[in-house]
Amino acid sequence: MAGLESEVKKAIRSIPNYPRDGVVFRDLTTLWKDGRVTKGVSDAMVGRWKNERLDKIVGIEARGFIVGAPVADRLGIGFVPARKAGKLPVDKVSVEYELEYGKGGLEMHRDAISKGERVLIVDDLLATGGTAKAAAALVEKLGGEVVGLAFIAELSSLGGRRKLDGYQVFSVAKYDG
Repeated sequence: MAGLESEVKKAIRSIPNYPRDGVVFRDLTTLWKDGRVTKGVSDAMVGRWKNERLDKIVGIEARGFIVGAPVADRLGIGFVPARKAGKLPVDKVSVEYELEYGKGGLEMHRDAISKGERVLIVDDLLATGGTAKAAAALVEKLGGEVVGLAFIAELSSLGGRRKLDGYQVFSVAKYDG
């Protein structure tokens, strides 16, 4: 895994002082250009969770769709999108949460998760943990059980893992700074 972590970090573009001074933005779009690294990430996620009983994967809009759908396909389970507020057309549940730079909202269709279903939440990046925590709240609001959360990269210094205390958290690559 250390080799994969190094490859993932090399594939992710770091943009200093974006979107504001002092922030290093991690651009994962450069990772997805490399099919071999992308497959390695999917392999790592599937390998980590294949022995868990899972019913669904929830991918967080929008990059969590890119990561989560192939993992769900390879595990042979359903995929559910957690959408930004205002994007779903029918009966839904919603949560509001704090973002790094403001507030946000997530929602899922009310019939997306059934009571007792075991769910893995997937996204590209764990920063402060607000979005991931909101996705977990949606799953639990619908009666599902969050088995864990999986990310390509984690910005450890922002403390998102602490916000997800009590959940299993897996990241392929971690940035300390």
